[in-house]
Amino acid sequence: MAKTGKVTPLMKQYNQIKVKYPDAMLLFRVGDFYETFGDDAIKAADILGIILTKRGAGSTSETALAGFPHHSLNTYLPKLVRAGCRVAICDQLEDPKMTKTIVKRGVTELVTPGVSLNDDVLEQKKHNFLAAIFLGKKSIGLSFLDISTGDFWMAEGNEDEVAQLLQNFSPSEVLIPKPQKKYFQEQFGSGYHTFYMDDWAFVQSAAMEKLTQHFQTQTLAGFGIDKQENGICAAGAILHYLSNTQHHRLSHITAIKLLATASHVWLDQFTIRNLELFQPTNPEGIPLIQVIDRTQTAMGGRLLKRWLAFPLKNKAAIEKRHTLVKDLLEHTNHFDTLREALDQMIDLERVMAKIATEKIRPRELVQLLNSLQLIPPLKAHLAASQLVALETIASTLMDTEPLIDRLKQTLHPEAPVLVNKGNVIAPGFSKELDELRNLRSDTQEHLDALLARETERSQIPSLKIAFNNVFGYYIEVRNTHKDKVPEDWVRKQTLVNAERYITEELKEFETKILSAQDQIQLLEQQLFTELVGKLQQELLVLKTNAVVLATLDCLCGFALLAKKQHYCCPEINDSKTLEIQGGRHPVIEQQLPAGTPYIANDVVLNPENQQIIMITGPNMSGKSAILRQTALICLLAQIGSFVPATKASIGLVDKIFTRVGASDNISMGASTFMVEMNETASILNNISERSLVLLDEIGRGTSTYDGISIAWAISEYLHEHPYRPKVLFATHYHELNEMAQLLSRIKNYNVSVKELKEKVLFLRKLIPGGSAHSFGIHVARMAGMPKHVIKTASQKLERLEELHGTAPTQKQPSQKTDNMQLQFFNLDDPLLEELREEITAIDIDTLTPVEALMQLNQIKRRLTKKGE
Repeated sequence: MAKTGKVTPLMKQYNQIKVKYPDAMLLFRVGDFYETFGDDAIKAADILGIILTKRGAGSTSETALAGFPHHSLNTYLPKLVRAGCRVAICDQLEDPKMTKTIVKRGVTELVTPGVSLNDDVLEQKKHNFLAAIFLGKKSIGLSFLDISTGDFWMAEGNEDEVAQLLQNFSPSEVLIPKPQKKYFQEQFGSGYHTFYMDDWAFVQSAAMEKLTQHFQTQTLAGFGIDKQENGICAAGAILHYLSNTQHHRLSHITAIKLLATASHVWLDQFTIRNLELFQPTNPEGIPLIQVIDRTQTAMGGRLLKRWLAFPLKNKAAIEKRHTLVKDLLEHTNHFDTLREALDQMIDLERVMAKIATEKIRPRELVQLLNSLQLIPPLKAHLAASQLVALETIASTLMDTEPLIDRLKQTLHPEAPVLVNKGNVIAPGFSKELDELRNLRSDTQEHLDALLARETERSQIPSLKIAFNNVFGYYIEVRNTHKDKVPEDWVRKQTLVNAERYITEELKEFETKILSAQDQIQLLEQQLFTELVGKLQQELLVLKTNAVVLATLDCLCGFALLAKKQHYCCPEINDSKTLEIQGGRHPVIEQQLPAGTPYIANDVVLNPENQQIIMITGPNMSGKSAILRQTALICLLAQIGSFVPATKASIGLVDKIFTRVGASDNISMGASTFMVEMNETASILNNISERSLVLLDEIGRGTSTYDGISIAWAISEYLHEHPYRPKVLFATHYHELNEMAQLLSRIKNYNVSVKELKEKVLFLRKLIPGGSAHSFGIHVARMAGMPKHVIKTASQKLERLEELHGTAPTQKQPSQKTDNMQLQFFNLDDPLLEELREEITAIDIDTLTPVEALMQLNQIKRRLTKKGE
């Protein structure tokens, strides 16, 4: 016969709440524990490594159970959130002692990967962005919010721009309309924690209402976003989601900013990855951000990451940062004062968010007070510096004296972490509180007097008064004197050697004392809540000063970096020329063994006579390092940093493109060569006249002659393009050196080596001229390849060179460039017949004006050579 069972009131209550949060793990408070049931319990036990047991074992209502002590929430919650869980925290809403029925419970907070204020979940120097995406008819709307700092951004763009922003902001969670789930996964992959919402949450009218209601405005024109219809849909969905996750106190989100990508250097997703700005491409690598981050505050670290993701294109703004760094380096007293103050500064942005959401703790407010007290003397010091740049930034620091006075008057200097621990409010702030505290402090004096009176009355010499949680205050009498106990004493407990009694006076005193303690706790909680409410009116002061201090922190970091690593101040100009003397790779130079110098190199690029540098040289010689360091020097210069070089003159760069190294994407069904061609196509279709293009080993993912042909065609396209972008092209196809004889703005360089007997020494120096061969067999020998393999490879190389007439010792024709080109492209038919076929095959309907001009120019050049 099957067992029957019925759902208990507790599980009935649980099921009713769980139905409202089907997509979240429900932490259900039961007494001193948070418990999970069913599938939640199985998942929690696996993630947290806690014991999985059963509730109602053996009955039909049996269910999986896993739990942990409530005071361990801050230990276990971060693990759940980092695992991608949405966690609904269900607390007891009333004191169990005050009810005879089941305790009322409800979800007090829904914590998700993108919505958290918990310090143990958040990383100090990293934003925790919640993103929302909405696919409109003409563009994609995108919004980012970090609830822990109040930073709220919006943008619109195409797939490439959205992919770049997602990579830069690295959101912890992305909100997507349910009907657009497939589209998002196809375009942006499955590497994000996603939550799919009903599409009505993205309706423009509802989103507009959410935003205007939050900011208490009639329109969004004041934020400059009123025309961004799809962006508004995304931003409104974020506010809707916050409401659903029980986050209603959002006064620290005071503005929404438009991400104007046109104001910053364009870095596509491939470039961000290839240059290893934020993540290394291999586990042992070090990203650029780790090397240049010398900030002392969490808010400074977060701002630096944003600066690096969005380099400036405005010359005046860049030079303003350079001037500040220069001033700090030249005036060490200001530099030292700033560093000392910043070292003691709390994270004002996240404290501000905690004040707004009423999750701030007393001790954090004491830390806030200590930080605020540093600002007035710092402001005065900078204002008196007689340096315009420092005086200007000091003037933007807002007055903190009123905040300091309020916190000093209200807070006890030794306030604890939690309000219920007491001693939160300063003496003298509340007369009522002081009286209650005096009553509590007089307790021992009162007890001593009572003990003296009862000792004299009973003539019992060894009396003592004590307290326990079972029956409060009591008088203890040893058994040898129990016959002297007065009749009005009431016996409460018998021990082996003594007995315990209470008296009427003692009970009245106990009631008064315990009542005072309860009143103290309630009053301190009330006064602390009032203090937080008043601080909520000063959030603008905190936010403004946080931004200024974060900026100063970044600039101090730049100064320290320049000082320690011997960086120079770059010259930024409006030309299209790039000139770097003694350039170094900022990451590699710090990874070299002690005492090993970095071999610096010069690079000059300009659209007049050296637009494209073709760099040849053996593998491992340092070609890729030269490419990357050139881009990184430009990037560092345009975020306001000094650069690793002896001298740098940089014409403003507006786009940086890289195609560096192989990057298979097999899981997405793309080969190395397909990925390479996709990335290169993106470059060729988006270049501008101020672009810097870095190409490394283009074409090596296919056959040799295919690769040479593609690399040749790409180089020619870039050379003939009317924008004339600056290009560094590293290749092991030394045949491409012939291009310098045909195209005037292509120059050959090589990374020099020194050949010894059966050995090659890499000098890592970039010198004019092409390289004769690639030294691949030498590199194989250095890697420890078996000698038999090396010998066989050498013999095979000799035969191939003889066969194709490319042996280094063979004398090459000096002027037969037509024949050379015919050999490359396998042109067997007469030139005119070939041109006729090419022109016939052109699809005029899809040909752009730029492509048409380039096609015509190519035909003209070939006909000219034919007639010579």
